[in-house]
Amino acid sequence: MADSSSDSEAEKTIADDVVVTKYKMAGTMNDKVMRALIPKCIAGANVLGLCVFGDEQIEKQAFTVFKKEKDMQKGVAFPTCISVNNCVCHNSPLNSEKKDVLADGDMVKIDLGCHIDGFIASAAHTLVVGATKDTPVTGRKADAMKAAYTSAEVAIRLMKPGRTTSKVTNAFDDVAQDFKCLPVEGMLSHQLKQNQIDGEKTVISNPTDKQRQDHAESEFAVHDVFAMDCFVSTGDGHVRERDTRTTIYKRNPDVVYQLKMKNSRAVFSEIEKKHDTMCFNLRTLDDEVRAKMAIVECCNHELTIPFPVVYEKEGEHVAQFKYTFLLMPNGPLRITTNFHDPATCNSEYELQPGEMTAILNRSISRRAAKKKKKKALSKAAAENNNGTVDSAVTAQ
Repeated sequence: MADSSSDSEAEKTIADDVVVTKYKMAGTMNDKVMRALIPKCIAGANVLGLCVFGDEQIEKQAFTVFKKEKDMQKGVAFPTCISVNNCVCHNSPLNSEKKDVLADGDMVKIDLGCHIDGFIASAAHTLVVGATKDTPVTGRKADAMKAAYTSAEVAIRLMKPGRTTSKVTNAFDDVAQDFKCLPVEGMLSHQLKQNQIDGEKTVISNPTDKQRQDHAESEFAVHDVFAMDCFVSTGDGHVRERDTRTTIYKRNPDVVYQLKMKNSRAVFSEIEKKHDTMCFNLRTLDDEVRAKMAIVECCNHELTIPFPVVYEKEGEHVAQFKYTFLLMPNGPLRITTNFHDPATCNSEYELQPGEMTAILNRSISRRAAKKKKKKALSKAAAENNNGTVDSAVTAQ
Protein backbone atom coordinates (compact mmCIF):
# COMPACT_ATOMS: atom_id res chain seq x y z
CA MET A 1 0.00 0.00 0.00
CA ALA A 2 1.27 3.48 -0.88
CA ASP A 3 2.17 5.86 1.92
CA SER A 4 -0.53 8.52 1.64
CA SER A 5 1.31 10.89 3.98
CA SER A 6 4.41 10.90 1.78
CA ASP A 7 2.23 11.41 -1.28
CA SER A 8 0.63 14.49 0.29
CA GLU A 9 4.05 15.89 1.12
CA ALA A 10 5.44 15.32 -2.38
CA GLU A 11 6.66 18.49 -4.06
CA LYS A 12 4.02 20.05 -6.29
CA THR A 13 5.36 21.11 -9.68
CA ILE A 14 4.03 22.42 -12.98
CA ALA A 15 3.78 18.82 -14.16
CA ASP A 16 0.35 19.20 -12.54
CA ASP A 17 -2.12 21.28 -14.56
CA VAL A 18 -3.70 22.65 -11.37
CA VAL A 19 -0.33 24.04 -10.30
CA VAL A 20 0.16 25.63 -13.74
CA THR A 21 -3.26 27.28 -13.40
CA LYS A 22 -2.35 28.73 -9.99
CA TYR A 23 0.93 30.10 -11.33
CA LYS A 24 -0.88 31.66 -14.30
CA MET A 25 -3.49 33.22 -12.02
CA ALA A 26 -0.75 34.65 -9.80
CA GLY A 27 0.86 36.05 -12.95
CA THR A 28 -2.42 37.67 -13.97
CA MET A 29 -2.74 39.22 -10.49
CA ASN A 30 0.79 40.54 -10.80
CA ASP A 31 -0.01 42.10 -14.19
CA LYS A 32 -3.14 43.83 -12.91
CA VAL A 33 -1.25 45.40 -10.02
CA MET A 34 1.65 46.48 -12.24
CA ARG A 35 -0.77 47.93 -14.76
CA ALA A 36 -2.42 49.98 -11.98
CA LEU A 37 0.91 51.16 -10.52
CA ILE A 38 2.72 52.29 -13.67
CA PRO A 39 0.48 55.30 -14.47
CA LYS A 40 0.70 56.44 -10.84
CA CYS A 41 4.48 56.91 -11.09
CA ILE A 42 4.34 60.60 -11.94
CA ALA A 43 6.11 63.72 -10.68
CA GLY A 44 5.00 64.44 -7.11
CA ALA A 45 3.93 60.86 -6.37
CA ASN A 46 4.77 59.70 -2.85
CA VAL A 47 7.05 56.63 -2.81
CA LEU A 48 5.54 55.23 0.40
CA GLY A 49 2.05 55.78 -1.00
CA LEU A 50 2.94 53.86 -4.16
CA CYS A 51 4.30 50.93 -2.14
CA VAL A 52 1.22 50.81 0.09
CA PHE A 53 -1.07 51.08 -2.94
CA GLY A 54 0.72 48.18 -4.65
CA ASP A 55 0.39 45.90 -1.62
CA GLU A 56 -3.27 46.84 -1.20
CA GLN A 57 -3.94 46.01 -4.84
CA ILE A 58 -2.26 42.60 -4.45
CA GLU A 59 -4.53 41.78 -1.50
CA LYS A 60 -7.54 43.09 -3.39
CA GLN A 61 -6.78 40.85 -6.37
CA ALA A 62 -6.10 37.86 -4.12
CA PHE A 63 -9.53 38.26 -2.52
CA THR A 64 -11.21 37.68 -5.90
CA VAL A 65 -9.79 34.19 -6.50
CA PHE A 66 -10.51 30.83 -4.84
CA LYS A 67 -13.10 32.40 -2.57
CA LYS A 68 -14.44 29.02 -1.47
CA GLU A 69 -10.98 27.84 -0.35
CA LYS A 70 -11.04 29.54 3.04
CA ASP A 71 -7.77 28.01 4.24
CA MET A 72 -5.79 28.74 1.07
CA GLN A 73 -2.96 31.26 1.55
CA LYS A 74 -2.73 33.96 -1.13
CA GLY A 75 -1.61 37.54 -1.49
CA VAL A 76 1.78 39.28 -1.20
CA ALA A 77 4.79 37.12 -2.01
CA PHE A 78 7.16 40.09 -2.21
CA PRO A 79 6.14 43.57 -1.02
CA THR A 80 5.92 46.38 -3.54
CA CYS A 81 9.24 48.23 -3.85
CA ILE A 82 9.87 51.56 -5.54
CA SER A 83 13.62 52.05 -6.04
CA VAL A 84 14.70 55.29 -7.71
CA ASN A 85 17.76 56.17 -9.84
CA ASN A 86 20.91 54.71 -8.24
CA CYS A 87 18.92 52.82 -5.60
CA VAL A 88 19.13 49.25 -6.91
CA CYS A 89 16.37 47.41 -5.06
CA HIS A 90 14.26 46.65 -1.94
CA ASN A 91 13.19 50.24 -1.18
CA SER A 92 9.81 50.06 0.56
CA PRO A 93 9.60 52.69 3.35
CA LEU A 94 7.87 52.45 6.71
CA ASN A 95 4.99 54.72 7.68
CA SER A 96 7.26 56.52 10.15
CA GLU A 97 9.96 57.36 7.61
CA LYS A 98 10.66 60.39 5.45
CA LYS A 99 8.19 60.73 2.60
CA ASP A 100 10.21 60.82 -0.65
CA VAL A 101 8.46 61.95 -3.84
CA LEU A 102 9.16 61.27 -7.50
CA ALA A 103 10.40 63.96 -9.89
CA ASP A 104 10.47 64.27 -13.68
CA GLY A 105 13.39 62.31 -15.07
CA ASP A 106 13.62 59.86 -12.16
CA MET A 107 14.36 56.28 -13.18
CA VAL A 108 11.86 54.19 -11.23
CA LYS A 109 12.04 50.43 -10.65
CA ILE A 110 8.78 48.75 -9.58
CA ASP A 111 9.25 45.29 -8.06
CA LEU A 112 6.53 43.10 -6.55
CA GLY A 113 5.31 39.52 -6.23
CA CYS A 114 1.99 37.71 -5.74
CA HIS A 115 1.16 34.14 -4.81
CA ILE A 116 -1.77 31.76 -4.82
CA ASP A 117 -1.45 28.74 -2.54
CA GLY A 118 2.28 29.43 -2.29
CA PHE A 119 2.83 29.47 -6.08
CA ILE A 120 4.62 32.73 -6.80
CA ALA A 121 4.70 35.14 -9.72
CA SER A 122 7.18 37.99 -9.45
CA ALA A 123 7.99 40.83 -11.83
CA ALA A 124 9.82 44.15 -12.08
CA HIS A 125 9.52 47.04 -14.50
CA THR A 126 11.56 50.19 -15.09
CA LEU A 127 10.22 53.53 -16.30
CA VAL A 128 11.42 57.13 -16.38
CA VAL A 129 8.99 59.68 -14.96
CA GLY A 130 7.62 61.90 -17.71
CA ALA A 131 8.97 59.82 -20.63
CA THR A 132 6.65 59.31 -23.59
CA LYS A 133 6.93 58.36 -27.25
CA ASP A 134 7.19 62.08 -28.06
CA THR A 135 9.79 62.72 -25.33
CA PRO A 136 11.65 59.42 -24.99
CA VAL A 137 14.37 58.55 -22.50
CA THR A 138 17.83 59.34 -23.88
CA GLY A 139 21.45 59.25 -22.75
CA ARG A 140 22.79 56.88 -20.13
CA LYS A 141 19.35 56.18 -18.65
CA ALA A 142 18.23 54.87 -22.03
CA ASP A 143 21.39 52.75 -22.35
CA ALA A 144 20.80 51.05 -18.99
CA MET A 145 17.09 50.55 -19.63
CA LYS A 146 17.56 49.06 -23.09
CA ALA A 147 20.40 46.82 -21.88
CA ALA A 148 18.34 45.47 -18.95
CA TYR A 149 15.29 44.90 -21.13
CA THR A 150 17.35 43.15 -23.82
CA SER A 151 19.10 41.01 -21.19
CA ALA A 152 15.76 39.78 -19.87
CA GLU A 153 14.53 38.95 -23.37
CA VAL A 154 17.73 37.05 -24.19
CA ALA A 155 17.60 35.18 -20.87
CA ILE A 156 14.18 33.63 -21.47
CA ARG A 157 15.31 32.38 -24.86
CA LEU A 158 18.29 30.65 -23.25
CA MET A 159 16.14 28.73 -20.78
CA LYS A 160 16.21 25.21 -22.16
CA PRO A 161 16.44 21.86 -20.36
CA GLY A 162 20.06 20.80 -19.96
CA ARG A 163 21.48 24.28 -20.51
CA THR A 164 23.62 25.60 -17.65
CA THR A 165 22.87 28.77 -15.73
CA SER A 166 26.34 30.13 -16.57
CA LYS A 167 25.20 30.53 -20.17
CA VAL A 168 22.72 33.16 -18.99
CA THR A 169 25.33 34.81 -16.75
CA ASN A 170 27.66 35.18 -19.74
CA ALA A 171 24.82 36.54 -21.88
CA PHE A 172 24.13 39.28 -19.30
CA ASP A 173 27.75 40.40 -19.68
CA ASP A 174 27.67 40.31 -23.48
CA VAL A 175 24.44 42.30 -23.79
CA ALA A 176 25.39 44.99 -21.26
CA GLN A 177 28.77 45.47 -22.92
CA ASP A 178 27.10 46.46 -26.21
CA PHE A 179 25.34 49.29 -24.38
CA LYS A 180 28.51 50.39 -22.54
CA CYS A 181 26.97 49.28 -19.23
CA LEU A 182 27.53 46.54 -16.64
CA PRO A 183 25.19 44.02 -15.01
CA VAL A 184 24.85 44.71 -11.30
CA GLU A 185 27.34 42.59 -9.39
CA GLY A 186 26.20 39.44 -7.61
CA MET A 187 22.44 39.77 -8.16
CA LEU A 188 20.60 36.44 -8.18
CA SER A 189 17.66 35.18 -10.23
CA HIS A 190 15.99 32.40 -8.25
CA GLN A 191 14.15 29.22 -9.00
CA LEU A 192 10.65 29.38 -7.49
CA LYS A 193 8.90 26.56 -5.67
CA GLN A 194 5.74 26.36 -3.62
CA ASN A 195 6.17 28.67 -0.62
CA GLN A 196 9.77 29.35 -1.61
CA ILE A 197 10.85 32.53 -3.39
CA ASP A 198 14.55 31.66 -3.19
CA GLY A 199 14.93 28.13 -4.56
CA GLU A 200 18.32 26.41 -4.76
CA LYS A 201 18.90 26.95 -8.49
CA THR A 202 20.11 30.47 -9.24
CA VAL A 203 21.51 32.58 -12.06
CA ILE A 204 24.12 35.08 -10.90
CA SER A 205 24.95 38.31 -12.72
CA ASN A 206 28.40 39.86 -13.05
CA PRO A 207 30.01 37.71 -10.31
CA THR A 208 33.35 38.56 -8.77
CA ASP A 209 35.99 35.83 -8.94
CA LYS A 210 35.06 34.79 -5.40
CA GLN A 211 31.32 34.78 -6.17
CA ARG A 212 31.91 32.76 -9.34
CA GLN A 213 33.92 30.23 -7.36
CA ASP A 214 31.31 29.94 -4.60
CA HIS A 215 28.24 29.98 -6.84
CA ALA A 216 26.80 26.53 -7.57
CA GLU A 217 26.19 26.14 -11.28
CA SER A 218 23.08 24.19 -12.19
CA GLU A 219 21.10 23.10 -15.23
CA PHE A 220 17.63 24.17 -16.24
CA ALA A 221 15.17 21.30 -16.27
CA VAL A 222 11.64 20.70 -17.51
CA HIS A 223 9.12 21.91 -14.90
CA ASP A 224 11.49 24.47 -13.39
CA VAL A 225 9.98 27.85 -12.51
CA PHE A 226 12.24 30.93 -12.48
CA ALA A 227 11.99 34.63 -11.71
CA MET A 228 14.58 35.98 -14.15
CA ASP A 229 15.82 39.25 -12.66
CA CYS A 230 18.01 41.53 -14.79
CA PHE A 231 19.76 44.57 -13.33
CA VAL A 232 22.00 46.81 -15.44
CA SER A 233 23.99 49.83 -14.25
CA THR A 234 25.70 52.76 -15.90
CA GLY A 235 28.32 52.62 -13.11
CA ASP A 236 30.77 49.98 -11.91
CA GLY A 237 27.97 47.55 -11.03
CA HIS A 238 29.11 47.29 -7.41
CA VAL A 239 26.35 47.66 -4.80
CA ARG A 240 26.68 49.06 -1.32
CA GLU A 241 24.38 49.64 1.63
CA ARG A 242 23.78 53.15 2.95
CA ASP A 243 21.77 54.41 5.90
CA THR A 244 18.38 53.37 4.48
CA ARG A 245 16.57 51.09 6.90
CA THR A 246 15.91 47.49 5.84
CA THR A 247 12.14 46.94 5.91
CA ILE A 248 11.67 43.68 3.98
CA TYR A 249 12.31 40.28 5.54
CA LYS A 250 11.26 36.66 5.26
CA ARG A 251 11.04 33.90 7.80
CA ASN A 252 13.75 31.25 7.55
CA PRO A 253 11.96 27.87 7.81
CA ASP A 254 15.26 26.00 8.21
CA VAL A 255 16.13 27.51 11.61
CA VAL A 256 14.50 26.78 14.97
CA TYR A 257 15.38 28.90 18.00
CA GLN A 258 13.61 29.94 21.18
CA LEU A 259 13.79 33.72 21.31
CA LYS A 260 14.67 35.21 24.70
CA MET A 261 12.63 38.41 24.61
CA LYS A 262 8.86 38.22 25.08
CA ASN A 263 8.34 41.03 22.56
CA SER A 264 10.43 39.20 19.94
CA ARG A 265 8.46 35.99 20.46
CA ALA A 266 5.17 37.84 19.99
CA VAL A 267 6.34 39.54 16.79
CA PHE A 268 7.78 36.32 15.37
CA SER A 269 4.50 34.55 16.09
CA GLU A 270 2.68 37.31 14.19
CA ILE A 271 5.09 36.89 11.26
CA GLU A 272 4.40 33.13 11.15
CA LYS A 273 0.63 33.61 11.22
CA LYS A 274 0.41 36.50 8.76
CA HIS A 275 3.13 35.73 6.25
CA ASP A 276 4.40 32.17 6.79
CA THR A 277 7.49 31.92 4.51
CA MET A 278 6.58 34.81 2.21
CA CYS A 279 8.48 38.09 2.22
CA PHE A 280 6.90 40.89 4.23
CA ASN A 281 7.34 44.55 5.15
CA LEU A 282 7.59 45.55 8.82
CA ARG A 283 4.85 48.09 8.17
CA THR A 284 2.30 45.25 7.84
CA LEU A 285 2.83 44.14 11.44
CA ASP A 286 0.51 45.45 14.17
CA ASP A 287 3.05 47.63 15.99
CA GLU A 288 5.77 49.09 13.78
CA VAL A 289 7.91 50.31 16.68
CA ARG A 290 7.77 46.94 18.45
CA ALA A 291 8.49 45.15 15.16
CA LYS A 292 11.62 47.25 14.51
CA MET A 293 13.04 46.18 17.88
CA ALA A 294 12.02 42.52 17.67
CA ILE A 295 13.35 41.93 14.17
CA VAL A 296 16.89 42.58 15.42
CA GLU A 297 16.84 39.50 17.69
CA CYS A 298 15.10 37.45 14.97
CA CYS A 299 17.87 38.29 12.49
CA ASN A 300 20.65 37.78 15.02
CA HIS A 301 19.53 34.17 15.38
CA GLU A 302 18.78 33.76 11.64
CA LEU A 303 15.06 33.21 12.18
CA THR A 304 14.44 35.93 9.60
CA ILE A 305 16.39 36.92 6.50
CA PRO A 306 16.79 40.63 5.67
CA PHE A 307 16.55 42.14 2.17
CA PRO A 308 18.72 45.26 2.53
CA VAL A 309 18.28 48.37 0.39
CA VAL A 310 21.39 48.67 -1.79
CA TYR A 311 22.75 51.41 -4.03
CA GLU A 312 25.06 52.12 -6.94
CA LYS A 313 27.30 55.19 -6.83
CA GLU A 314 25.53 58.55 -6.65
CA GLY A 315 24.77 59.91 -10.12
CA GLU A 316 24.58 56.49 -11.79
CA HIS A 317 21.42 54.84 -13.06
CA VAL A 318 20.16 51.29 -12.60
CA ALA A 319 17.42 49.60 -14.63
CA GLN A 320 15.64 46.35 -13.77
CA PHE A 321 13.33 44.00 -15.63
CA LYS A 322 12.08 40.75 -14.13
CA TYR A 323 9.68 38.14 -15.48
CA THR A 324 8.46 34.78 -14.18
CA PHE A 325 8.76 31.77 -16.49
CA LEU A 326 7.52 28.20 -16.39
CA LEU A 327 9.80 25.81 -18.24
CA MET A 328 7.19 23.60 -19.90
CA PRO A 329 7.98 20.49 -21.97
CA ASN A 330 7.36 22.49 -25.17
CA GLY A 331 9.37 25.56 -24.12
CA PRO A 332 9.39 28.49 -21.68
CA LEU A 333 6.05 30.08 -20.80
CA ARG A 334 6.12 33.66 -19.55
CA ILE A 335 3.36 34.26 -16.99
CA THR A 336 4.05 37.94 -16.24
CA THR A 337 3.65 40.58 -18.93
CA ASN A 338 6.32 42.75 -20.50
CA PHE A 339 5.13 46.36 -20.09
CA HIS A 340 8.17 48.01 -21.68
CA ASP A 341 7.50 50.20 -24.72
CA PRO A 342 10.72 50.47 -26.80
CA ALA A 343 9.37 53.64 -28.41
CA THR A 344 9.83 55.50 -25.10
CA CYS A 345 13.54 54.64 -24.89
CA ASN A 346 16.08 55.97 -27.38
CA SER A 347 19.61 54.64 -26.79
CA GLU A 348 22.44 55.52 -29.16
CA TYR A 349 23.64 51.91 -28.89
CA GLU A 350 22.26 48.70 -30.35
CA LEU A 351 22.86 45.02 -29.76
CA GLN A 352 25.74 44.13 -32.07
CA PRO A 353 25.23 41.43 -34.74
CA GLY A 354 26.31 38.05 -33.46
CA GLU A 355 25.22 35.30 -31.09
CA MET A 356 23.07 37.52 -28.84
CA THR A 357 21.22 39.01 -31.82
CA ALA A 358 20.52 35.54 -33.18
CA ILE A 359 19.16 34.44 -29.80
CA LEU A 360 16.98 37.55 -29.50
CA ASN A 361 15.46 36.90 -32.93
CA ARG A 362 14.10 33.55 -31.79
CA SER A 363 10.40 33.59 -31.02
CA ILE A 364 9.25 32.36 -27.59
CA SER A 365 5.64 32.23 -28.74
CA ARG A 366 4.79 28.58 -29.28
CA ARG A 367 2.19 29.52 -31.87
CA ALA A 368 4.69 31.69 -33.75
CA ALA A 369 7.34 28.98 -33.51
CA LYS A 370 4.97 26.41 -35.00
CA LYS A 371 4.01 28.84 -37.79
CA LYS A 372 7.69 29.54 -38.51
CA LYS A 373 8.51 25.81 -38.59
CA LYS A 374 5.58 25.11 -40.90
CA LYS A 375 6.70 27.92 -43.23
CA ALA A 376 10.25 26.55 -43.27
CA LEU A 377 9.00 23.05 -44.09
CA SER A 378 6.82 24.41 -46.89
CA LYS A 379 9.76 26.34 -48.30
CA ALA A 380 11.99 23.27 -48.13
CA ALA A 381 9.32 21.17 -49.85
CA ALA A 382 8.90 23.77 -52.61
CA GLU A 383 12.66 23.93 -53.15
CA ASN A 384 12.78 20.15 -53.26
CA ASN A 385 9.98 20.03 -55.84
CA ASN A 386 11.72 22.68 -57.96
CA GLY A 387 14.90 20.67 -57.80
CA THR A 388 13.06 17.56 -59.02
CA VAL A 389 11.49 19.45 -61.90
CA ASP A 390 14.85 21.02 -62.86
CA SER A 391 16.46 17.59 -62.87
CA ALA A 392 13.73 16.20 -65.06
CA VAL A 393 14.08 19.06 -67.53
CA THR A 394 17.86 18.59 -67.62
CA ALA A 395 17.42 14.86 -68.26
CA GLN A 396 15.22 15.58 -71.23
